[in-house]
Amino acid sequence: MKSKYAVFILVLSLISILALLIGCSSTPVTTGKELKLGAIMPVTGPAAEKGKPGIDALLDVTEYINKELKGAGGYQIKLDWKDSQYNAANVNTIVTDFTNSGVLMFTAMSSFEMTNAMGIANKAGLPGLAIFTSPNLYNPPAHIYGQMPDYGDDWVAFSNYYMQNIWKKSGKPKMALALLNNTTGSSVKDVANARAAAMGIEIVDIVDHSATTIAETDALTRIKAKNPDVIFISSTPQPTSVILKNAKDLGLTPSTVTIGLAHASFTKSLIDLAGKDVVEGVYGVYPTVTWDDTAPGIVKAKEYLMKNHSGDVDNMDYLSVWCTGLVSAEILKNAVNAVGYDVLAKGDANAWKAVEQSGFQKLNYNVAGIQGAVSYTAGDNRLAKSVKMYSIKSGKITSIGDWVTAR
Repeated sequence: MKSKYAVFILVLSLISILALLIGCSSTPVTTGKELKLGAIMPVTGPAAEKGKPGIDALLDVTEYINKELKGAGGYQIKLDWKDSQYNAANVNTIVTDFTNSGVLMFTAMSSFEMTNAMGIANKAGLPGLAIFTSPNLYNPPAHIYGQMPDYGDDWVAFSNYYMQNIWKKSGKPKMALALLNNTTGSSVKDVANARAAAMGIEIVDIVDHSATTIAETDALTRIKAKNPDVIFISSTPQPTSVILKNAKDLGLTPSTVTIGLAHASFTKSLIDLAGKDVVEGVYGVYPTVTWDDTAPGIVKAKEYLMKNHSGDVDNMDYLSVWCTGLVSAEILKNAVNAVGYDVLAKGDANAWKAVEQSGFQKLNYNVAGIQGAVSYTAGDNRLAKSVKMYSIKSGKITSIGDWVTAR
């Protein structure tokens, strides 16, 4: 009897062990397996005021995704980031390295960087996500996608707001454009030239400047002579601060002329560089909410910012790149769930194709409410179409409207 009982217990034990082994085998073993994300960031050089909070955010959000969300589809994200120094030659070297190092997709913070990366990336088929974008990056559409609306979208959104809410006189308002001498500026010039007349706006002057400018008095004197009703600036924070300070010296202030900014410069670092008195009353377009918003994703972004990079408090660029990490993780999750890890692990052309077709092009994600929802429409590589209008009040970027579709 005892021997039968012992056999019975042994059989039960074997069945239990077998069930446990079967259960374990049905769970993917992801330990040590990673999905590699490349990133090009201008951490030093003439756009460092954007690149530094940008890389802070990307490091923080990757930590959050890996620790709290268990990675993308159960696989840890390995971040391979490089400092471009806002230099075209450096960008070319970096993106070439990405095509040979197992990177599955890459991001670039500026439209300038992505413009220099896109030739190599498109030829190889390596998909890229531009954080700050311009229309040239995806017209015609290839392998580069825009995380947020571009600077041409900014101009349209601001101009619509201006015509509907600010301009109260008869006739056409006179607008001058002050533009950075790369795609940050040229994209606005192209869209404004194409759309202004139909919107009832007269473009009276277009001046450009470099990222390292230290004085724009001559250009602004020329603009002042045209007696503009509104000035629109598309640049980065440092040169924009120079323009606004020079404009104030010439009497071109928000009390005498409406001033609007595209989103590349509309962040806390501009307020710090120019001074609260100089930026008071300036309008801006931005594709995310502010830090004071109640969007569900803000709480987690604040937690990691205060833990790791408290110097970036209130910086809008940090929020933009936090969203980059969330969107990238969603893309990689979609891809690995669709085709499996082994396909992506090779980091080759087939892996890139899978990331693009099963990741980018299957997006339907609200980005925790921090930026406009991202989704793909065939023939349009802009993944988000919504922006918000803001103005600077008492030294703080303040919302003055709900989400609007840029164009």
